[in-house]
Amino acid sequence: MASRRRHHHTALAVTATLLTLTAAVGCGAVDKAVDCVRTADAIATSVNNLQQAISSASDDPTQAAESLDQIDEELKDLGDTTDNADLGSAVDDLQAGVTNVRDSLDKGDATPDITPVTDAATEIGKVCTP
Repeated sequence: MASRRRHHHTALAVTATLLTLTAAVGCGAVDKAVDCVRTADAIATSVNNLQQAISSASDDPTQAAESLDQIDEELKDLGDTTDNADLGSAVDDLQAGVTNVRDSLDKGDATPDITPVTDAATEIGKVCTP
């Protein structure tokens, strides 16, 4: 019963916050913020998949390429919907990191440095967090 009550209070708080944000900044800005958070989450998942693919590259080298393709697709969506300079910079950094990892893989490096990718993905997460 207490859990249900807490869930109800949490839902009310989230609804109140969204209503306040909508009134303060307009529906379009809230929609963009929600899209940013969703895309940042999808990018984080893809980066995690990339980390796993790199660690097991000898088992299936195509997994890393597929993860990079997923990140590229999510970046296109995010890049098309933002006019935020910090987010644009983080997207550019992530794209550069993805390109470097892809080039390393193409040259036969089974364990490329993905630190720039994870760092840029972390920055996108920070910028997209309300």
